[in-house]
Amino acid sequence: MWSEKEQQELDEILKKYPPDRKMSAVLPALYLAQREKNWLDSDDIAAVAEALDLPVTHVHSIIGFYTLFRKEPTGKYIVQVCTDLPCALRGAEDFYHRLCQRMGVGPHGGATEDGLFTVESVVCIAACDKAPCLQINLDYYENLTDEQVDEVIDRLRAAETQQA
Repeated sequence: MWSEKEQQELDEILKKYPPDRKMSAVLPALYLAQREKNWLDSDDIAAVAEALDLPVTHVHSIIGFYTLFRKEPTGKYIVQVCTDLPCALRGAEDFYHRLCQRMGVGPHGGATEDGLFTVESVVCIAACDKAPCLQINLDYYENLTDEQVDEVIDRLRAAETQQA
């Protein structure tokens, strides 16, 4: 499953941990496995489990806990809005629903028609004091207005158009 380059990266990751603690590398190994296509299929999960000498079920439990890991295809950009109580008190739920409407996805999120974005509500992105906020892949955007979100989305779409 690992390309030659990925295997080299995995080897570098594993060097950071004692040989009897390879399981500590599960998060960076999963992130590496997911990086190319933005989700993990059963072969990816099995490869991580094998590389770290872990049961596949253990790797599945890690994936289920962390919102950064996916077990199904997603858009290139994963847009997460925290709608937990502290953020909801600052208007995050309404913000999320307006974003879903603007992106053309249902009220529970999902992928955009062009497959470029996946929008979802999450429990926490650790920025309660800066709500409404969102995380797009690994980038945070805080204290947002609807207009600012439009600018961010438009900028990402424009960048994709220029690359095409």
